[in-house]
Amino acid sequence: MRTLSPGLAAHVAGEATTLCRCWSLTRRDGAVLGFTDHDRDLSFGGILFRANAGLEAAEASSELGFATSGGEVLGALAANGLSEMDLSRGLYDDARVALWLVNWTDSSQRTLLETGFVGEVKRSDSSFTAEVRGLGKAFDDERGRLYMATCSADLGDARCGVTPSSSTATVAATDGRLAIVAPGLASYGDGYLTGGRLVFTTGGNIGFATEIRNHSVDGGTVALQLWQAAPQPIALGDGFTAQAGCDKRFATCLGKLGNGVNFRGFPHLPGNDFIIGGVGAGNPGAGPFDGGSLFR
Repeated sequence: MRTLSPGLAAHVAGEATTLCRCWSLTRRDGAVLGFTDHDRDLSFGGILFRANAGLEAAEASSELGFATSGGEVLGALAANGLSEMDLSRGLYDDARVALWLVNWTDSSQRTLLETGFVGEVKRSDSSFTAEVRGLGKAFDDERGRLYMATCSADLGDARCGVTPSSSTATVAATDGRLAIVAPGLASYGDGYLTGGRLVFTTGGNIGFATEIRNHSVDGGTVALQLWQAAPQPIALGDGFTAQAGCDKRFATCLGKLGNGVNFRGFPHLPGNDFIIGGVGAGNPGAGPFDGGSLFR
């Protein structure tokens, strides 16, 4: 049950109300933006809530227990609101959201309706729909180590302990979206950058980062294929940095990175074929099923 302040409670109980909704978004980079569905800007708590952002609330739901509640926010992409470029760069991924019910004639009369996180964002032409997930989302996140054959660390993080190699290069040829030819990466062997991270340092996509889907070297031609299309067309001469990749297998960690001692997986974990294979009919204890080590 939500308790309203005396002033807001008296206002809600009156014959006419002057209520609106205000949203604050705290992005991954720490920037805080405010939006409101009122027809003029409001300000409280040190945040300016802009009225011309074209935001409005859609459906919302609440759940009992630890189920994740949430809703949706509809809006228009605008320079003074949420831009296509910022959304594509992932600045709003998992952003913190607070929703307020406010008396627009006296913003001190307000109550916090919901807090949560930005989930999936769908874009179409000049508009977007942002999913707002409740605090119960935190219970869906994985915690602790995973018991699996591949490594659970990310290349370059504290648990991995390796500083991955990276190089700067420029775009020599491109299809404008996903394919890049970069002779400046000729020092790397075929596939070395596959699974790595590419970050644009100049051009229209500066700051945009994505994973390298494939790195190939064919007759001196170095080609990169990206997993995600850049928000702006990739142009000749655009600069970027490319970081080595890791497929999280023990053989790669040991042979490519020399980091087997920090491997965060269980490479000797039996696979599904071993589990469901069973023992040979009429010959229990034969072959690898004699109770000894599988890696003799």
